[in-house]
Parts: sequence; C-alpha cells; structure tokens
Amino acid sequence: MIKISSRSLEDLEFQVVCGQVSELCITGLGKEKALKITPYPTYKKTIFGLNQTNEYFNSKLQETPIPNHGFESIQQEIKLLGIEGAVLEISGFRKIASITETVNSHLKYFEKYSEIYPTLSETVSHLDFDTNLTEKINGVIDRFGEMKDDASPLLQNLRRSINSVRGQINSSFNSALSNYHSYGYLDEIKESVVENVRVLAVKAMHRRKVKGGIMGNSKTGSIVYIQPEATYKFTRELNNLEYEEKEEIKRILKELTEFARPYRETLIEYQELLSDFDVIAAKSKYAEKINGVLPKISKDRELQLKEAFHPLLYLSNKRKGEKTFPQSIELAQDNRIIVISGPNAGGKSITLKTVGLLQVMLQSGMLIPVHEFSRVCLFNKILTDIGDNQSIENHLSTYSYRLKNMNYFLRKCDDKTLFLIDEFGTGSDPELGGALAETFLEVFYEKGSYGILTTHYANLKKLAGELPDMSNANMMFDSTTLEPIYKLQVGEAGSSFTFEVAQKNGIPYSLINRSRKKVERGKIRFDRSIAKLQKERSELRKTTDSLKQKESKAAEQKDKLEEINYRIQQKLENYQELYDSNQRMIYLGQKLDDLSLKYFNNKKKKELIGELLKIVEIENSKRKKENAKQQKARKAKEMQLKKEVQKKIEPIREKKKEEKKKEQEIKKQEASKPKPKLKIGDRVRLEDGKAVGSIDTIEKGKAIVNYGMFTTSVDVEQLELVQAAKK
Repeated sequence: MIKISSRSLEDLEFQVVCGQVSELCITGLGKEKALKITPYPTYKKTIFGLNQTNEYFNSKLQETPIPNHGFESIQQEIKLLGIEGAVLEISGFRKIASITETVNSHLKYFEKYSEIYPTLSETVSHLDFDTNLTEKINGVIDRFGEMKDDASPLLQNLRRSINSVRGQINSSFNSALSNYHSYGYLDEIKESVVENVRVLAVKAMHRRKVKGGIMGNSKTGSIVYIQPEATYKFTRELNNLEYEEKEEIKRILKELTEFARPYRETLIEYQELLSDFDVIAAKSKYAEKINGVLPKISKDRELQLKEAFHPLLYLSNKRKGEKTFPQSIELAQDNRIIVISGPNAGGKSITLKTVGLLQVMLQSGMLIPVHEFSRVCLFNKILTDIGDNQSIENHLSTYSYRLKNMNYFLRKCDDKTLFLIDEFGTGSDPELGGALAETFLEVFYEKGSYGILTTHYANLKKLAGELPDMSNANMMFDSTTLEPIYKLQVGEAGSSFTFEVAQKNGIPYSLINRSRKKVERGKIRFDRSIAKLQKERSELRKTTDSLKQKESKAAEQKDKLEEINYRIQQKLENYQELYDSNQRMIYLGQKLDDLSLKYFNNKKKKELIGELLKIVEIENSKRKKENAKQQKARKAKEMQLKKEVQKKIEPIREKKKEEKKKEQEIKKQEASKPKPKLKIGDRVRLEDGKAVGSIDTIEKGKAIVNYGMFTTSVDVEQLELVQAAKK
C-alpha cells in the first residue's frame, strides 16, 4: 500500500503543480478534481494512471483525435432525480442529453480504437452504449431547448388553436383600428402595447365612443389606452389555451423526469467519467508544457533520473527567458543513499526537491521532464524534511520540530522508503547535532532505505565515504570565480567554501584569518582538501574540454590535409598524362621533320608517302579499338570516380560552410553587443591587436593610449576593453 503524507506533498510544493494542472481543465468538476490530485494508493493503479496520461498525450499523433469531453455540470439535475415528485426543467434535460451523447461518442471511439488506447478503452469499459434516454429527450425537446409541438397530441392541438386565436386577435384588432381611425377617434400614434397586449391609443374626449376595456392612460391624460371588445374576447380565450399548454408541458416534463429517474446512477457515472477525462487531458497538456515523458518503470529498487528538470523552476525560468540547469542522479541497491555537500546557493535544495517532486508527480499519474532513457521505481513512502519547519502552533523550535520529524522517520522508514532531508542535523550544537545526525543516518542505512540528504557536517561526509552502499556528492563550484555550476558530481564530498565565499562578499581578510584560527586545524585541513580536490576536478574538466576541442580541430585539419593531398595526387596524374602526350608529340614531330628534310634532298614522293604511312600504321597499332560495351564501361568507371571524388570533397565543403556561418553569427553577436564605456585608467587594446596599454585621456571620441615606451592617439571605437580601471 502506497501512502505519502500531506506534509511531504506540501514540502515538495506538489499543490502548486496541481494548481497549474487545474488551470488546464475545461470543466468545473475537472478543476476541482485536479486540485485534489494525490499519489495513487497501489502499484497497479499508478501504472494504470500513467498509461492513461501517456495514451492521451500520444493521441495528438493520431489522425482521428479523441472526442471533446466538455460538459455542463448536471449536479443539480442528479440531486432532483433523487427526490420523489421533483420535476426537471427543459434546460436540465438538454444538459442530460448533451452529456449522454458525449459519453456515447467516447464509447464508440474507444471501441473502434481499442488497440491504440487499451488503457483508456478499459477506463470506459464499465459503461454500455445506450441511446434510449437521448432519443426520448430529443423526441420531446428540440436542440434549441424548446418543447416540440408534437411532444403529445394534446399539445399539438393546443398550439394549433393558440396560433388560430392569435390570428383572430390580430385580425379583430386591425379591423377595430381601421374603423375607429376612420371616425377620427384615435391619436396620431394610433396604437400601443400595455402589459404585453395591443391597445388602441384613443383621444380622451372620445373614450366613451370606443367599446372595450380601458388598460390605462398617458401621463398627460390626453390618451386613453383601450383594448377593443372583440379582441378582449379572443384574448381571454388565448389565456385559457396558454394555461392548458403550460399544464400539458408540465405533465410531459413530469413523465420525462420519471423516465429519466432510473438513469440517475448512470448519469453520476457519466459525469465522473468525463471529469476524469478532463483531468487526464489536463495532465497531458501539462506534460506538453514541461516536455514530460513516461520513463521506464522498473520493478527493481532503482532511481535513475537523466537530465531531470524541476517543473516549477523550468516554467518560471521559461517565462523570464532564463536557462534552467538539468540534473542527473542515480540511486540503486549498491548506492542507496547520497550525501550532497557544497556551498549554499549551489543548487543542493533544488536537486533534492527535483527528485522528490518528480517522484510524487509520477506516482500521481503525471509525465515528468526527464530524458526518455531514465528508469524509476515506485516507493511506498516518501518522507521529507525540507525548509524551516518551525511550529508556532505547537510552540516548537525548528530543531525540536525536526527531531519529532526524525522520530517519525525512524519509525516509518523501510526498504521501500525514499527520504529527502535538507540541511541534515542543523539547528543544534554542530558537534552534538552532527553526532545525532550520524546515528540517524546509520539507522536509515541499516533499514535499507533509499534517500538523499544535504549537509555541511564533515562527519556525515566521512560516513558516506566509509559505508559501501552510500556515497558522497557535491554541487560543482568554480573555485576561481566562486560561482555555482549547478551540476551534481557524484563520488566526492564538496567543500562549503565558507571563508572563500565570505571573502568574495567583502568580509575583511583579517577577520577571516582570525576565524580560521578559531576553528580546529584538522577540520580546516579536511575542508581545504575537499576544496583542493574540487579545484583539481574543475581543472581536469577544463583540460578535458580543451583536449576535446583540440581533437576536433585535429580531425578537421586531417580532413583538410586529405583533401589537399587528394587534389595534389590528381594534379600529378594529370601532369604525367600531359607530359606523356607532349613527349609523343615531340617524337612524331621529330620524325616528320626528318622525313621532310630527306624529301627536300632527294625529291622522292613515293618513298615519302611510304614512310608516312609506316609512321601512321605504327601509331594506330598503339591505339586500342573499343567496342560500344567497352566505351560504356569506361564512361561508367569515369562517372563512378567523379562521384567518389565528390563524396570525399562534399563533407569538407559542408564543414567549411558551417564554419563560415558560425563565424558570421559570432561576428553578428559581437557587433550587436553594446560596447562597454571606456574611461581613464582602463587597460585596452586595438581590435585584433595584441599590445595592451592604459588610457591617459579621452577627448572628442579620441583616446591617448600609453603603451609604456610610447603613447598614441586612437579612435575610442577601435579599442576593446581588457581590464577595467580599479575603483
């Protein structure tokens, strides 16, 4: 049985996530349900809930979307159906018909696509497709929410009679209007409407001459409003018919209510189903917002989060346009507990909250923002102690509250528990509190619990280094700039950088030195050793990055050299062919020159022609005759060679294009960046220059730069800042 306390949900800000999911719901009941989301009580229900969300999330890839689940609440109608003798209004029946049609459309859809959505199909499988109620309602009430004329034979006859009487009222009124107007008894306006009845506007002096009922008069008393006698008679008949019509409508609605009453439980199920679908759809929309995925759910006791984001921090930074740093963390049977140390404001608490919140979200059926190759198991209990838990109501101090919390942890934790504790052991004397915290940690370890805790205590860091299934970790910190890198490094403890951070924040060095002397030398040496290790790791990381860059450049250089070598080889081959061709031409020319000289001396044509033919035959014998097939094969070979050359050269050209594009982008970015305003004393250099000098004076856009051996006047725009002048 999975049971996660409300305190843990509060510590991890799970209710904020539920509020954000609630905002994505489209129905009132869905919004209420989303605010009450809690982790599922069993492993089976958790997997089912995750599959529901994942199937809905993937439905956007399908051609036919899941039908719209929107509905108007029928809570009041359900309540009235449970009261004997209560009658529903027409609007209530329209809402019932609408919700029934919506559910039926879902039943049809998931029956058709049950292979694509097995879990969602199972979600609706307890309901039967039933159109009886909608057919009955639609047979009586039209889509505009009006009672149909043919809802009953009596209603049909009554409405025909009503229409007939209305026609008679209009004709009798028009007749009276025409007559009395011809007699000159009516005012200029002729007629008006009083209490929804047409009346004649009679001049006060002629009121006795017009037969009918007086309905009122004007403010001045000059006009008397009279309903003609013939019209009055028909109006009374109309009132009687309208009363009968209302009574018949009431009777039909009562009959329809009695027909719907047995469906009350089904309608409750319909409303529950659609509100559940609203929450599932909202979880799917939320997954889109946070780039959520369903990681591999492992039955082994392991937690392997890769590139995990804190969803609330991610959305907040996204709105601000700021970067969010993902974390990767792993818990397994041979590494169950991680002790995170390092300076404050380095991201320790956020890492702790990220692990806890993502675990709670997952166990509540939500997709989480991690890499898809992440692996997660389910925990029966998640125990948290995060933030300042001072209890004003119970008059408990922070430390007293935390001790009560630890007592609860010690009683409840087992091998299926995940505990998350921030600033473990703080609030009391460092040595005594540290010793107590160490004992607590040993108990958690002995019970086989999984957990992550943050601390500054050296004894806890030592314990983590000694026990086999426990390890140290630190939030990486740049020891040069003293800025957090927001990256978790598992394997070694982190220094708190207490004195370094104090120095950076302007605390005088003399005070820091006095503080160092007050602390035990061993503790300082231990902290210094950790800081040194972190510094070495940081330098090693920089060296690794530098080597990777050099390796990349070497690979590029190799590609370029191969291209140049290939081109040189091609040129050498071409030159060799040209040389051979030229040598042959020189030899033939020499032969012809000898023959022409011989002919010049002896004038023997026959001998000359014979020698020429002999030379031609010798040259032709060297030429190989190619048939069509051989020519085709030779051309194909040439084409293949060209393609191979192109294939080798193309990647190099593409790389050159990309490099050129990157260079242009960098130049654009540099051009768009506002230049810092230079002032006297700043150390500067010329753009693309190496020599560094300091500014002596600035006047009218010109700066006098002192290079030590000489000074020179330069445009301020041509200078770039190397180091700002010390204040």
